[in-house]
Amino acid sequence: MSRAFVFPGQGAQTVGMGRDLAEAYPAARAVFEEVDDALGERLSTLIWEGPQDALTRTANAQPALMATSIAALRALEAEGVPTGGAAFVAGHSLGEYSALAAAGAFGLADCARLLRIRGRAMQDAVPEGVGAMAAILGLDLEAVRGVAEEAAGDDVCAAANDNDPAQVVVSGHKEAVERAVEIAKGRGAKRAVLLPVSAPFHCALMSPAAEVMRGALADVTIAAPAVPLVSNVRAEAVSDPDAIRELLVAQVTGMVRWRESVAWMAAQGVSETWEIGAGKALSGMVRRIDRDLATRTVGSPDDVRAAASDA
Repeated sequence: MSRAFVFPGQGAQTVGMGRDLAEAYPAARAVFEEVDDALGERLSTLIWEGPQDALTRTANAQPALMATSIAALRALEAEGVPTGGAAFVAGHSLGEYSALAAAGAFGLADCARLLRIRGRAMQDAVPEGVGAMAAILGLDLEAVRGVAEEAAGDDVCAAANDNDPAQVVVSGHKEAVERAVEIAKGRGAKRAVLLPVSAPFHCALMSPAAEVMRGALADVTIAAPAVPLVSNVRAEAVSDPDAIRELLVAQVTGMVRWRESVAWMAAQGVSETWEIGAGKALSGMVRRIDRDLATRTVGSPDDVRAAASDA
């Protein structure tokens, strides 16, 4: 059975995530300790003790989710499941960094520092209250693109996440996104709701953050991943370090092509996805994209042991 390891993005964070992994597996605890050292602070204390609002801040949530994913991966490896056993790795937005760390393209400390920079840059790119994001359910990508174009006017409004056949997220100026919600409802969307996010990710308003990441990534060594990365921007596999560097810059303002990425992996023969880290959101998306794909979540010691016994 050909599998892909997939890594969650922002929104999956919960206080306490990864703590049971760290208690059960020394290799998982070492991940949190290395991330703490890289950032010069006890991020692990925030992850395990909260408060939730501080954990949810973009600059904290991004390295925290990556650390939890890599801790789960190290626990899997401790049970004898190698990362190289996957055909592909992929991640949703910040999860792409987790995927690259999992595949050895980034060192863990570099990845943590990059995500701290990325989180701050994305938060600082747009003043609070100026931008927004909304989930449109029940309309496909082309329909949502039409909604966004009509709603934009002189503002920015664009499809930001093509998550699955019935869920597309739009991002941009708050007033334009609010218009998009009303237009989508009028065009038959089952639901259209503003999301509780602090900035309008994956749209042109993130251009300042993209430039920050261009500089940050220029200073970091990227190795060819041991397992090919399915890129958010291209929705196909990439292994060239220079291409990965450019795609990570483009990803800041570009749409997350998750639906196409999953469909591409299925077309290459992938038959199951393992969601590594916090939450279950990606597994739900995968099932809606392709009902023939099996899914598994690996976020707790019980999950790890079950996965290892079935591997």
